[in-house]
Amino acid sequence: MPSRIIAVLFLATAFIAAAQTTDYKGYKDPDLFTRMPHYFLSTEDSLVDKPFEAFEFTVKNGTQSVEGRHLHYTYSFDESAGTSPGFLQIVRNYEAAARKIGGEILSDDVRRTTIRIARNGQETWVALEAFNEGKEYELNIIERQLMKQDVVADAAALRAGLTANGHVEVPGILFDFGKSDIKPESEPALAQVAALLQANAALKAWVVGHTDNVGSSETNLTLSSARAAAVVKALTQRGIDAKRLAPHGAGPFAPVASNSTDEGRARNRRVELVAQP
Repeated sequence: MPSRIIAVLFLATAFIAAAQTTDYKGYKDPDLFTRMPHYFLSTEDSLVDKPFEAFEFTVKNGTQSVEGRHLHYTYSFDESAGTSPGFLQIVRNYEAAARKIGGEILSDDVRRTTIRIARNGQETWVALEAFNEGKEYELNIIERQLMKQDVVADAAALRAGLTANGHVEVPGILFDFGKSDIKPESEPALAQVAALLQANAALKAWVVGHTDNVGSSETNLTLSSARAAAVVKALTQRGIDAKRLAPHGAGPFAPVASNSTDEGRARNRRVELVAQP
């Protein structure tokens, strides 16, 4: 082969190698994490940023759809640096980094993990998956944007619903994913329920928690019961006689919408009052 052709081929090979060890157009890591050593965002599609999108995260009992800004990173290993790390080494490094900033591991195995991080008023979900023998891994990050709760309970509307139907949904009582602690922004709704009970001294009610069907029915029954009990406790702390209230968890067994869509699942996650005889 002529020496000139050899030189051209050598330069082309050197150019390709250099391209593999630099980031495309200044791409950089997400704010929460640095990358594994010798990995690069080397192509144009290595980073995709969408202002609002839903992503299905794997959790211990199934999947959880989370909405918000979606960042998708694909990292490639520079093979001139030697042997790439194994799947588990990549997973454990990210989990350790997440724990240092208060992250919670929601699911993991040898080559993937789901992480939830709540800090500085921001909830961030991260799905990591390693593939191609550890030579590549990807991050799907959702910076969660919670729906603004514009509709809250109104004492008169609650009373009308109970009178007409014997039960009524209480909008505006909110919980974090998988937890039974009532969020502070639920205060206006709780105040209206307390006002309803104070204005109607003879009224007794079951406080019923409902969930979507994500996860096992047993887990959802336990969660819905705990949430109902938390609402009863919050109302008794506002001066309502505990004998007038009884918590009950219905889990996923009384949906008001299809669980096949995000919107339907959101409607099914609710708290209701049911009039006692």
